[in-house]
Amino acid sequence: MTPNDREQKVKSLIDKLCLTRDLKRSEWTELIRERTPASAEYLFERARAVRIRCYGHDIYIRGLIEFTNYCRNDCYYCGIRRSNSNAVRYRLTKEDILACCEEGYRLGFRTFVLQGGEDGWFTDERLCDIVSEIRAHFPDCAITLSVGERSYDSYKKLYDAGADRYLLRHETYDAEHYGRLHPASLSASHRQKCLRDLKKIGYQVGTGFMVGSPYQTPENLADDMLFLSRLNPQMVGIGPFIPHHETPFAHMPAGTAELTLFMLGLIRLLLPRVLLPATTALGTIAEDGREKGILAGANVVMPNLSPAQVREKYLLYDNKLCTGDEAAESLNSLKTRMEKIGYHIAVSRGDSLNI
Repeated sequence: MTPNDREQKVKSLIDKLCLTRDLKRSEWTELIRERTPASAEYLFERARAVRIRCYGHDIYIRGLIEFTNYCRNDCYYCGIRRSNSNAVRYRLTKEDILACCEEGYRLGFRTFVLQGGEDGWFTDERLCDIVSEIRAHFPDCAITLSVGERSYDSYKKLYDAGADRYLLRHETYDAEHYGRLHPASLSASHRQKCLRDLKKIGYQVGTGFMVGSPYQTPENLADDMLFLSRLNPQMVGIGPFIPHHETPFAHMPAGTAELTLFMLGLIRLLLPRVLLPATTALGTIAEDGREKGILAGANVVMPNLSPAQVREKYLLYDNKLCTGDEAAESLNSLKTRMEKIGYHIAVSRGDSLNI
């Protein structure tokens, strides 16, 4: 097959995805493996058209509150893994968290994302108390949790306390690949069960995966796309793998902005109404990464509402953006950057249309 033939084949698969939202595993694999800069631009044009049809030019903002960097897990890629004895640990108090929400509400945020490691100190009782306080103080806001794997009963209690949404990246669908990224105490099947539990309870569910993680193949990414199709989440968060110097993957090559952007475009065509962030990791690996993410089909950005003194302690990977436009105080700068590419920040909860 000539290069031109391959180019046309990839474009025809993009057209098929746009029309049917259904590809076979072999087609996903070929589409990802044979992509070119020209086919990527072809994809992005279609992805932009789909997101504009569904959401116009609105960009939804989420106020990210990284409230604990303690974690019981030892994932091989993560800077706050249990074995990193050099991590400077912290926990925010309920009062700290509510103060972050107060400031965020004043700035225009109507969704708060409480993200943390799997920290046993935050029992159901403590976390439900925090969620219910946020719900009482900010009844018009969405509350999103991202606190890892918990029991069905725990998820239900948090939902009943007032949480609306839950983010839990599946990281990689393939069990063997998952096992190469995590210790034996964690499994792909259990993580996927947690996602099914969350949907059953009634959460708006977000999942996602790392792009370019160690040992990842185009077949792995194809399996991830098939899993997204079956799960039909309301949100998908993806970002490039970026190594952290205190992990077993310290010397592994990072993922690329190029492949991350391509996968964003594919997700937009697969799930037209999904909420799709241009992530901090994408902004870390490329200076204009978030703008490119929006132009590839994303429609969410997540500025940091955490207290300034803890931002540099929540380092999942090296060189994470902790100041500048990543910080919520620089929301005006972020608005300007989005307006330069033809989009605008929307002050609303920004609910998914896919519910």
